[in-house]
Amino acid sequence: MFAYVMRRLLMLIPVLFGMTLITFSIVHLIPGNPAKVILGEGAPAQAIADLEERMGLNEPLYVQYGNYIMGLLQGDLGTSLKSKGEIAQEIWPHLAATMELTFFAMLFAVIIGVNAGIISAWKQNSWFDFLAMVFALIGVSMPVFWLALMEQWIFAQELGWLPAYGRQDSRDPIAEITGFYVLDSLIHLDFERTITILKHLVLPSIALGTIPMAIIARMTRSSMLEVMKSDYIRTVRAKGGGQFLVIYKHALKNATIPVLTVIGLQTGVLLGGAILTETIFSWPGIGRYVYEAISFRDYPVIQSGILVIAFMFVIINLIVDILYKKIDPRIKY
Repeated sequence: MFAYVMRRLLMLIPVLFGMTLITFSIVHLIPGNPAKVILGEGAPAQAIADLEERMGLNEPLYVQYGNYIMGLLQGDLGTSLKSKGEIAQEIWPHLAATMELTFFAMLFAVIIGVNAGIISAWKQNSWFDFLAMVFALIGVSMPVFWLALMEQWIFAQELGWLPAYGRQDSRDPIAEITGFYVLDSLIHLDFERTITILKHLVLPSIALGTIPMAIIARMTRSSMLEVMKSDYIRTVRAKGGGQFLVIYKHALKNATIPVLTVIGLQTGVLLGGAILTETIFSWPGIGRYVYEAISFRDYPVIQSGILVIAFMFVIINLIVDILYKKIDPRIKY
């Protein structure tokens, strides 16, 4: 296992190198000039040329790419063209915000999706099975932005139960320690603020987790139905095992592998694809951070943001592969 993990970590090097090359090439094909965006459309040509020289944008592309790679090898993600700040310091709060939102979105998706899939397989062709799969189909088909806007309208505007935007009460900001607001509030033993932060997480988590929930529910049902037809399940039932014991102790463990694959993939997707949700709920996540950088033609931020997301995606896949071995010892690497 250790040798496998080390091989996978070494494979990160060519993967991330390829990501930097692809990202650098695509980003520099985006129309627009960062210097002109900073100075404005009416800026003199000489002022634009001077700013390009100071930012190194007048260098050949291979020189700019080489400088970027040399910076990465030294742990330097570069400097934002917009804020002039170090990207390594700027990006963490945004990444932490997205990771916190993704965690609670996937927590919602896994708890509801797995249990809905199990009960649907247990009660196959029942009214619950029919309704659960209908809702799963609706969940997969429903646009995230529409669901997010409906949540804001019903639960924030009409009922006033939950906040419609942000991570916390802007009038009483928390003293950040880790960047994860729920954890920070618990460290401060401020449980009232913890509840407030959790309320801010409810609507965006549901909006972001609805599609993964539906996919997990359908995959769990399909996997459970296949396992329930196995000979060893019939043997357990013949020995007098109760339905609950059969499902949760024997069937679920063997049906987990494909479900775990879906959970890992969906987690990676949410880490990099939460732009709509983050924009609607004014959530300061990495997706929104990169989107704003694209609008500003902030090349270093775009490249670094995509690289961080790719790194997280690969690490999640590695964790899923390791969990395979823990769940099923028969799997060999």
